[in-house]
Amino acid sequence: MAKKLYVGNLSFSMTDDGLREAFAQVGEVVSAMVIKDKMTGRSRGFGFVEMAADEAAMSAIETLNGKEVDGRTLVVNEAKPMTDRPAGGGSRGGFNRGGGFGGGRSDY
Repeated sequence: MAKKLYVGNLSFSMTDDGLREAFAQVGEVVSAMVIKDKMTGRSRGFGFVEMAADEAAMSAIETLNGKEVDGRTLVVNEAKPMTDRPAGGGSRGGFNRGGGFGGGRSDY
């Protein structure tokens, strides 16, 4: 069964293919993806690798966690499942505080 790994502290020049090549040395890679910023397209410094077998995933963690690649020390561990996050952009402390032209009450 395939196992997904989290790979952190990647260099910003790392590509999907480069990530795949680094992990292919330890076992069969099903997929490799460097997470990129939506606005700039630049790497966010982490990614995910899916290994074909659990044994290969454990070997990748033991072999590559703490290893230096492209001048950065990798952090490799088992990926945690995504949790549901509430919709919206976080807390901003209030929606309409008023002030400025057209601000404040709108019941006129």
